[in-house]
Amino acid sequence: MKTALTIAGSDSSGGAGIQADLKTMTMNGVYAMSVITSLTAQNTTGVSGILDVPADFVEKQIDAVFTDIRPDAVKIGMLSAPDIVRTVAKKLVEYDAPWVVLDPVMVSTSGSKLLQDDAITALEEKLLPVADLITPNIPEAEVLSGLTISGPDDMEDAGRKLQDEYGCAVLCKGGHAVSDANDVLVTDEGEVFWFEGRRIANPNTHGTGCTLSSAIAANLAKGFDLRDSVDRAKEYLSGALAAMLDLGQGSGPMDHAWNLTGRFSKES
Repeated sequence: MKTALTIAGSDSSGGAGIQADLKTMTMNGVYAMSVITSLTAQNTTGVSGILDVPADFVEKQIDAVFTDIRPDAVKIGMLSAPDIVRTVAKKLVEYDAPWVVLDPVMVSTSGSKLLQDDAITALEEKLLPVADLITPNIPEAEVLSGLTISGPDDMEDAGRKLQDEYGCAVLCKGGHAVSDANDVLVTDEGEVFWFEGRRIANPNTHGTGCTLSSAIAANLAKGFDLRDSVDRAKEYLSGALAAMLDLGQGSGPMDHAWNLTGRFSKES
């Protein structure tokens, strides 16, 4: 079995962060491991507290994984503090980590700030150049590129600029667009591919960015190329959203369950 590592924050409600990553990687057929960078007290409505793990302990976790079960791909999520960003970048270079997928998590779906201002500089200087793929949403792509994004052409321009600056592939996600969920991939060779998505009327979108980037990493670990890995991950996420699983307040019993193909199926 292929292996994948997530380096990210913990979500106590299980819908995003480490918990979502582990579930997604498992359902996409790889052995999932984790390095926890922060503890968060959160649910689908917001984040009420963040406790960062000391950078030296983040380093110990990375050492423990790489010296025993080397991952075939690495997904990076929430890195709140600059010393954690620098530590993660240093260790990934030291271990020559394969297929680094970076989701530059800055703000949660509920609107809570997850990245300190001084950590953005560390992210740009130390970690983006180490990544093979970054997966910013439109607000994140605007911050990183310095461009204003109001349509598909702007998304492509931002992707090209980030690819040129950092030498990695860029998947600019259109989930924050008004009418669609189309994403654009700019490869490290400058090729451009659009992935059509449909906007699904599901209010339960907590953790969708974590899920998508983890599914991409899992498929890269299994040997699919970048374009196919993105396509398969988009299909996986769309299936999850379309299943309309509701875990919110006042919801009834869960009537869906994950099967090992990574799709929802009705329980008998």
